Amino acid sequence: MKKNLILLYFLSIIFFATLNAHAEDPKETYYRLGSGDKLQITVFNHEDLTGEYTVDGTGNVSIPLIGTITAKNLSLSEFEETLRSKLSPDYIVNPKFSIQVLNYRPFYILGEVERPDSYSYVSGMTYLTAVAIAGGFTYRAKQNHVFVIHANDATKTEVQAKMDMPVMPGDIIRVDERMF
Repeated sequence: MKKNLILLYFLSIIFFATLNAHAEDPKETYYRLGSGDKLQITVFNHEDLTGEYTVDGTGNVSIPLIGTITAKNLSLSEFEETLRSKLSPDYIVNPKFSIQVLNYRPFYILGEVERPDSYSYVSGMTYLTAVAIAGGFTYRAKQNHVFVIHANDATKTEVQAKMDMPVMPGDIIRVDERMF
């Protein structure tokens, strides 16, 4: 009986580890490209197309030979498919490439922080970390929540967020003033 429980325990660990290994990265499914993102595009066996590209202010990426590709509001997977359709079959038969985001667009913080400004996005940061990067709260700040406009939100609706929630690239964070 004890051996069966131990075996069941190890099988469940293996099962859940396999699930986690195959789970999609939430940033990949949620994150949408936007102005200021810097991409590393590697086209295998085509060094002339391989390089670093920046999504410009209009949301486009200019790639030699192909021209301008719209990247704004596309996930990495969607951008890969767009690039694949532009390369194949006119330029490269069955193109093989990889795309990585080298630098995410900055986040913006304003309101009751010491140094309101735009700052480089750091993966895994929370709103509390963002406040710390901006020099901390002023003495007038509400410190239990912030208001955020997510860059990927087409309606640009400001929502209240807890301090331990994750920042997304391009977020506009506002620290409110307390009333007393």
